[in-house]
Amino acid sequence: MGLNKIYTGNTDKMADNQKIINIAVIAHVDAGKSTLVDALLAQSHVFRDNEQVVDCVMDSDAIERERGITIYSKNCSIMYKDYKINIVDTPGHADFSSEVERIMKTVDTVILLVDSSEGPMPQTRFVLNKSLQQGINPILFINKIDKKDARIDEVVDETYELFMDLEANDDQLDFPILYGIARQGIAVNDPSEVEGITIGDGQTKIKKSPKGYGGFNIEPLLECIVNHCDPYPARDSEPLQMQVSTLAYDDYIGRLGIGRITRGTIKEAQMVAVTKEDGTVSKNKINQVFVYKGLSRVAVDEACSGDIVVVSGIPDISIGETICDPENPESLGTILIEEPTLSMNFMVNSSPFAGKVGKYVTSRHIKDRLEKELEVNVGLLVEPTDSTDCFKVSGRGELHLSILIENMRREGYELAVSKPEVVIKRGENGEKLEPVEEVVVSVPDEYTGPVISKLNLRKGLMKQMFSEGNGYSRIVYTAPTRGLMGYRTEFINDTHGEGTMVRRFEGFEEWKGDIPDRVNGVAVAQEEGNCTAYAIFTIQERVQMFVKPQDHVYEGQIVGMNARSDDMVVNPCRAKKATNMRAAGSDDTIKLTPPRVFSLEEALEFIADDELVEVTPTDIRLRKKLLTELERRKYNNRNR
Repeated sequence: MGLNKIYTGNTDKMADNQKIINIAVIAHVDAGKSTLVDALLAQSHVFRDNEQVVDCVMDSDAIERERGITIYSKNCSIMYKDYKINIVDTPGHADFSSEVERIMKTVDTVILLVDSSEGPMPQTRFVLNKSLQQGINPILFINKIDKKDARIDEVVDETYELFMDLEANDDQLDFPILYGIARQGIAVNDPSEVEGITIGDGQTKIKKSPKGYGGFNIEPLLECIVNHCDPYPARDSEPLQMQVSTLAYDDYIGRLGIGRITRGTIKEAQMVAVTKEDGTVSKNKINQVFVYKGLSRVAVDEACSGDIVVVSGIPDISIGETICDPENPESLGTILIEEPTLSMNFMVNSSPFAGKVGKYVTSRHIKDRLEKELEVNVGLLVEPTDSTDCFKVSGRGELHLSILIENMRREGYELAVSKPEVVIKRGENGEKLEPVEEVVVSVPDEYTGPVISKLNLRKGLMKQMFSEGNGYSRIVYTAPTRGLMGYRTEFINDTHGEGTMVRRFEGFEEWKGDIPDRVNGVAVAQEEGNCTAYAIFTIQERVQMFVKPQDHVYEGQIVGMNARSDDMVVNPCRAKKATNMRAAGSDDTIKLTPPRVFSLEEALEFIADDELVEVTPTDIRLRKKLLTELERRKYNNRNR
């Protein structure tokens, strides 16, 4: 989250009686949240005219840039007329929904983005529900109205139905609606205003221009914000109260607490009281106070109520704690986060290659890193296990946990992780409950058969199916999380890469019974050594290989997927016996099939209960928990 540089040159007091409005941009994945924030920043003159600005400038984390997704909530601010508008850009993936939950108390309104073609999606329901629960009156922004398959009026009706389903009150139902093309920095009050604008020509689209296009700009949205939402009331004279919603870290000044000042003012070198989650109160001294100006944090002497500020000097500050006036230590309560649904074991890497490339390899290193992550990742839960070398880590989904593993890998950690398992609960009568998700798939009509068949096998229950009118069908299922693990790769194969699937946690329901696991067995290396082309050539007839010639493998490492259901021990290191006899045709060129290469998510989906993913800074390997064939046979005999 290293987006914001810290500038300490401007230390003036914030302007008196400044009008402040805090907004969050919320939506489903790929609705255009970060692109809309780009347009707001570009048209508010945050950047110089000659400045080179990257797309989705708020997505500053390396993994966010690589994957094209938002993972962390981030802040910036713009000036419009005499208003300061603080903007929070939020993630759209359900796995990172805790990032949305914790910032809802810091904003006055939300801009709900809905795609003009897709309409409200599963995560749209979740983020909207969280904002309605806080009593926020949203603004609806129908984005991508230039799409050929846009169905604007239907999408507006669907959004009204969603508001009513979520029991919005009369004020919330009276939401303003704007339409636009965030990619070009356009917002209008009526879609007919941009009917004559050509955004694309045939298969090509014009270049993205967040500064506006064709005489249109983002100003109608800014006008709507200041007219729809009253500025934060002046409460500077009241005792200080500020809840920390986000944490950051700076190498020079240490831990930073970020949140909105609910009342009062906060100053440099001010003595404050911090109310903890357990009810205790500690006295601390504020070191520096920063506010957001554009994308930067600017140091100020004093910040007023309503503003989102960053404070330093409290070394043990945590999310949900309240910074108060020492004479009036009044807590704002805790930030409620929904419970995790998926868990996996993080353990010390015990393979023969352990410690060869990693910088941090011991259980103490892994424990310290997980504890550090808990401070900023409120949707995570870490529990000890019977072994000191193993930790049970629970999160909101496979992506949530895999992003943590990927970050650890890049920081130099080595570890082994087990197959993800769902979090099981017990009902009021002692019945077994498991997490269930709503699954929305959009697939070409000719591929609906395999998709429906596979989801039925995974204990899914169809709720709705209808044609989208463009050769695609939309299917809505309710399915247990346990059954959906490992399905994404099959779905891509079944739909030839043309289908889309989105999931949303719906709740806990009764245990659905046995669900078939992976059908294929694996090929396990027999000994340590370098793979040879000769050995791989003989094995690949019945095994899809995961390794290539000259890869170094060890006994117990998984080197391929067997065509049959049982595991098979193979020797990919076997070399061709040298001989001085020659035979016609025996020395022909060997043709090898390219190996299957796993990403971290694909590896976690693939492994079975008796397998692990070995994660190092340079490699992702699959292995058996018990490395030798003798150990595996003994274990299988004991558990028959």
